[in-house]
Amino acid sequence: MPDKRDAPNGSDRTWIGSIVIDCTDFARMMAFWQEALHYVPREPPESDSVVLKDSAGHGPNVSLNLTSEGPLEPYRLHLDLYSSEPEREVERLLRIGATLKRPAMEGSDFVTLADPDGNVFDVIDKKGWAFGRRV
Repeated sequence: MPDKRDAPNGSDRTWIGSIVIDCTDFARMMAFWQEALHYVPREPPESDSVVLKDSAGHGPNVSLNLTSEGPLEPYRLHLDLYSSEPEREVERLLRIGATLKRPAMEGSDFVTLADPDGNVFDVIDKKGWAFGRRV
């Protein structure tokens, strides 16, 4: 049981500052995730890393780091992208470089895609929602 002294208040909070994605094709991955999430660089990109931020300030940062190793199998972490128009969003992501890993299946609410470097992520059906809230 958490101690009441550890309750979040003011500067005592902890939050996700950035989700880090290692990649082997840095330029392609930066272009893909900027377009996929409509994010912008927080600062000018380095030659091997960038922190992308939500220009509206709603979502966590996504950090891309150049690495020589490919995606780890089996993966232990992936992104879930919520969409109020999931079919349209999947089509858009495929157009900008994603690949289909698992199509929508009867009774499930997601499609699994991979980014240009092979990292998997899901597009979750949130019809009737608007940025994290049911409308």
